[in-house]
Amino acid sequence: MADQDNTPKINVDGTEYSVTDMSDKAKELLSNVQFVDAQIQQLNNEWAVSDTARIGYTRALNSELAKIKDGS
Repeated sequence: MADQDNTPKINVDGTEYSVTDMSDKAKELLSNVQFVDAQIQQLNNEWAVSDTARIGYTRALNSELAKIKDGS
């Protein structure tokens, strides 16, 4: 049976590193990168919601403007 290594690892630029072998400074920097990645994901999610809302508002505006154009 194969020996499974459950040591947490990260891959940086194609090289795999064991988290347990990292210095405290490297772990701190990794934590910072993970935090920033989460922030970027949050901002991307907010952008998607905003973009969807903008599309809806634009369609509603076009509909209202069409009423003016048609004299309704």
